[in-house]
Amino acid sequence: MLDVAKIDVAVPPRRTPDDIQIGALLAACDAQPSLPLVFVYEGRPVRPGYHVTEVKAGQFSALDCGGNPESWSEIFIQLWDVIDGDRTHMTAGKFAAIIRKVSEHVGLDAAARLTFEVSDGVVPMQLHYADTPELIDGVLQVALSPRAASCKPRDRWLEAKRTEKACCS
Repeated sequence: MLDVAKIDVAVPPRRTPDDIQIGALLAACDAQPSLPLVFVYEGRPVRPGYHVTEVKAGQFSALDCGGNPESWSEIFIQLWDVIDGDRTHMTAGKFAAIIRKVSEHVGLDAAARLTFEVSDGVVPMQLHYADTPELIDGVLQVALSPRAASCKPRDRWLEAKRTEKACCS
């Protein structure tokens, strides 16, 4: 069992406050369908020939490290970061059309957790979450950040402590 008394409350839980859901990403794409959609990770944009190579949806049930049952829906979008001839970045409208085509066959939960799997075909895939898209210099840009591991019981305990402190101070 997790001994919460030994947890350093000065260390914040790893949270993703801008972690958007697929519905919000599609809405942003629908608002700017003709703009290039550029994902940025590791401080650089994906290359113009990137592909959406796979979209998958899953329902997960698990026990966390404190023995608590957890369940959630998650959508994984795999990006292959390559140069492909003279292609340009795909438009936001094309990206939205790909996701909607998948949804017709697989059924995607608009409120599901969204995770991007990114690789250049050489380096192993890395998991990322997506921030809210931003219009920057005529491009719809989506920053991807590494999805870190976390301890859910610890995160819940720290959040309760923060709430308690905020209410009482």
